[in-house]
Amino acid sequence: MTVRLRPHHLLCLLTYVGKGYTPGFVANYDRIAERLSSGEDVLVVDGPDDICAALLCEPEPHCFRDSVRVRDAQAAADIGDLLEMRLSAGARIDLHPALLARMRKTFANGVTRKACRGCEWFNLCSGIASGGYGGVRVRGVAPI
Repeated sequence: MTVRLRPHHLLCLLTYVGKGYTPGFVANYDRIAERLSSGEDVLVVDGPDDICAALLCEPEPHCFRDSVRVRDAQAAADIGDLLEMRLSAGARIDLHPALLARMRKTFANGVTRKACRGCEWFNLCSGIASGGYGGVRVRGVAPI
C-alpha cells in the first residue's frame, strides 16, 4: 500500500509524537505512522491527504485553506531541493532510514523549515528536533 501525503506533511511526520488536533486525528496519524514505519512508500498529493482525512468531517476543515496550500508549496520546494527533484503531485518517495535521517538533520538545522513559519505546532516540533527526536512515532532510524 501507499500513504498519500501533501508536501508539508512530509515535514510534520518527522516530529510526530502522538499529539494532534483531536483524539480521532491522533488515532488516524498513529496508524499512518505505523504504516510508514513498516516501509510503505509515499505518494505526494495536492490537497487533503491521509492525515487530513480525520479532519474532513469538521464544518470548515483547515486542510482547504490557502495558508495550508502555501505551506505545501514551501515544503515542496525545500524537500525537492533536498531530494534533488521536483516534488509535485504524483511523486513517489521511499522513506528509507537514510532519507529519514537526512530529512531530520536538515529539519533540525532549519534548512527545511520555511513551511513551518506561523504553524501552531512550530514550538513543539522545534523542541522535538532539538531534543534528538525522542519519542517520534515514524521510525526507521535511531533518534539523532
